[in-house]
Amino acid sequence: MKQSFYRLFIELTNNRFTSGLLRRFSTSRLSKLFIKPYIKAFNLNMDESKETAFSSLHALFTRELKQNARPIHAGVSELACPVDGVLESCGKIEMDIKFVVKGKTYSIIDMLGSKEMADKYDEGYYMVLYLSPSHYHRMHSPIEGEVVSQFELGSKSYPVNKAGLTYGKDPLSKNYRIVSEVLCNDNNKHIAMIKVGAMFVNTIVVTKKEKQLKKGEEVGYFSFGSTVVLLFEANSFTPNQKLQSGQAIRVGQNLGKLY
Repeated sequence: MKQSFYRLFIELTNNRFTSGLLRRFSTSRLSKLFIKPYIKAFNLNMDESKETAFSSLHALFTRELKQNARPIHAGVSELACPVDGVLESCGKIEMDIKFVVKGKTYSIIDMLGSKEMADKYDEGYYMVLYLSPSHYHRMHSPIEGEVVSQFELGSKSYPVNKAGLTYGKDPLSKNYRIVSEVLCNDNNKHIAMIKVGAMFVNTIVVTKKEKQLKKGEEVGYFSFGSTVVLLFEANSFTPNQKLQSGQAIRVGQNLGKLY
């Protein structure tokens, strides 16, 4: 009953009209009135922000940080965390190219939109990184490599927080998302980086247009909170054993070893 009510509410509110209203408000001058209360409510660390004045809430959400605010601790052949957020879930991708988050089974085929592409990650490893509205919203490259494909899938965006993952209808594989597949220089293996849009505002901006990526450089940003899913080929990645599901993570942190 709770799940049905939740899904009905989201379907009634998640449409172009409400999305448009929220987008226009968040980029308007009127939204400036909510900047200070928002900073206080979410206890944002503004000392690390590159700018101190913002024209709108959207400008605050997508703020850049000062140089060296997120040093890259991951070394050679290590995966650098691409976002600030929470390690929501991680584990092995099962033989039928699926994994489970919050009791829901996700198909890699649905997530990537192609069985041919999904087959690369059969019996590989996955990580789900959740960004709340309180987090720094820019994304960075976790590795050095070359973008071999990049494309958009989905249209609507259901919540990707704990409630959304628990009661929502497969948000990680249904939401609007941008899939970037990167060939890693360290091991000549593919990594899929799936940027999943959040509720209401389907805004994922790619700022890195060149195909060659350097570890730690900015590649794009989200509006509001969202999620990044990382997929690794079989026998190509070993996670950092110190990390646990539910743990806070930051850009540049070592997430594991590439081999």
